[in-house]
Amino acid sequence: MSNQLKDQLSLGQVTEYIRWNDQGLVPAVIQDADSRAVLMLAYMSQESLKKSLTTGETWFWSRSRSELWHKGATSGNVQSIVSVKYDCDGDTLLFLVKPKGPACHTGETTCFYREIHGVHTEEAESESSVYTSHRFDVLAELESVIAERERDRPEGAYTTYLFNKGVDKILKKIGEEASETIIAAKNKDNEELKLEVSDLMYHLLVLLQERKLPLDQVLKELSLRHERPRRD
Repeated sequence: MSNQLKDQLSLGQVTEYIRWNDQGLVPAVIQDADSRAVLMLAYMSQESLKKSLTTGETWFWSRSRSELWHKGATSGNVQSIVSVKYDCDGDTLLFLVKPKGPACHTGETTCFYREIHGVHTEEAESESSVYTSHRFDVLAELESVIAERERDRPEGAYTTYLFNKGVDKILKKIGEEASETIIAAKNKDNEELKLEVSDLMYHLLVLLQERKLPLDQVLKELSLRHERPRRD
């Protein structure tokens, strides 16, 4: 955690700037600094916030047990703090973290893995519109898992093998998967094409992680291209 973070929200200013609820708590949203996926929501007391700022890892207040808890103390899935922000009303905190493992006790990457279906949206009114806000969540989750594999290098994992072998091996696999994608398309085999494109996208995400190029920057470039005036 940077000294700049401590300067922006010093321990002496915590009480002044944060609006604590009647129980002396404030909700804290935890977000992956790399994938930007929202990982969890928990509550912090003044003491747990101070411990988070001084240790550089997230600490919370358990409302059910009425005690402090250090995220990952038992599981090892600690969350290293990158930055901390508070909203315009001062009653909610936002932590950007680098998680060492899943945020959810179920083993899911994020606690927000369940979806409410049947929600009325503007997109649902048009049969031609298939985009929804969660459509590409799997890419963010996969990016997060790949970053975790590079960091922890679990033995026996295929992603670990790729990172250990280096960029040349990753590029070779991308070439192989691209060729197999072409063959599947030429054969007009959509089932096979689906599998090969999935393999290709996975290996491209591994390459982006190896090069430390966030997927967000690629998506931003695509967005910029879409916004440029068309020439046709």
